[in-house]
Amino acid sequence: MDVITLGESMVLFTPDSPGPLRFATNFNKKLGGAESNVAIALSRLGHQTGWISRLGSDEFGLYVRNFIRGEGVDTSRVIFDEQNQTAVFFKGLNPGQDPNVFYYRKHSAASQLSPENIDESYVSKAKYIHLTGITPALSPTCRETIYHVLDLAKKHKQTVVFDPNIRLKLWSKEEASDVLSDIAKQCHIVLPGIDEGQLLTGNDSPEEVANDLLQGDTHTVVVKLGEKGSFLATKDHQQYVPAVNVSHVVDTAGAGDGFAAGFMSGLLRGFDYLQSVELGNRIGAHALSVSGDVEGYPYWNKMNTNNQEVLR
Repeated sequence: MDVITLGESMVLFTPDSPGPLRFATNFNKKLGGAESNVAIALSRLGHQTGWISRLGSDEFGLYVRNFIRGEGVDTSRVIFDEQNQTAVFFKGLNPGQDPNVFYYRKHSAASQLSPENIDESYVSKAKYIHLTGITPALSPTCRETIYHVLDLAKKHKQTVVFDPNIRLKLWSKEEASDVLSDIAKQCHIVLPGIDEGQLLTGNDSPEEVANDLLQGDTHTVVVKLGEKGSFLATKDHQQYVPAVNVSHVVDTAGAGDGFAAGFMSGLLRGFDYLQSVELGNRIGAHALSVSGDVEGYPYWNKMNTNNQEVLR
């Protein structure tokens, strides 16, 4: 197994036209979830991935499991919960801007995830463990699960990649900063957006954010800067990496998850950090041109190979 990730995926409803949701009458049903986004993007790039979660034993739960499994992701460790439902959320579309998001996930099946749900023998098979800051915000047991997985990763000497993915609708800035800063120190690679880095460190510039996050077990930080690209920092090297130009942005959802998948794909292929960041920028850019979280992620064998330094 190349990458295993864990977290909540939900059924996403998006209106067929932009504007306030109170005026929407028709909705499209899709999948949404940062961790499954990453697993799906990596699967399309040719890697073996696994996704761990809990889903309601309901029609939406079956839809989520079947969709993710249909993308080639291993879902054998997904638990169906008879007591709690699959979460849903809605997005109000604002073309060229981040969407307005409305969650209905309190007491969801995924929020009941606990350390007892983690199969150590399964997790230990992965080369990389991918975690986000969303899961520990869902419930105390979800937070315990993240720390349990960190302990397992240390035990089995696995590389942990952490995307803070801060969701302030789930908890306060203070709690998010305290918990996620502690988790970040125990992860080897940290991938914050610039706003997330500023919240975690109290600093403004990418250089200061990266330097503050390069502590504990963390040896690599990539600060995502949107249309300005990314800032790559290790303990002995730092540089800006330009973005891929996207002439028409349709939907920003899924771009950060695409970056994480592209970056890990590069590392799995033996690319250096710079080439991996460049690939991450490319995969993230693909997500911007299509509505939906995963619809824009490319397949490795269909990608344009003009840039041989990145795609080889």
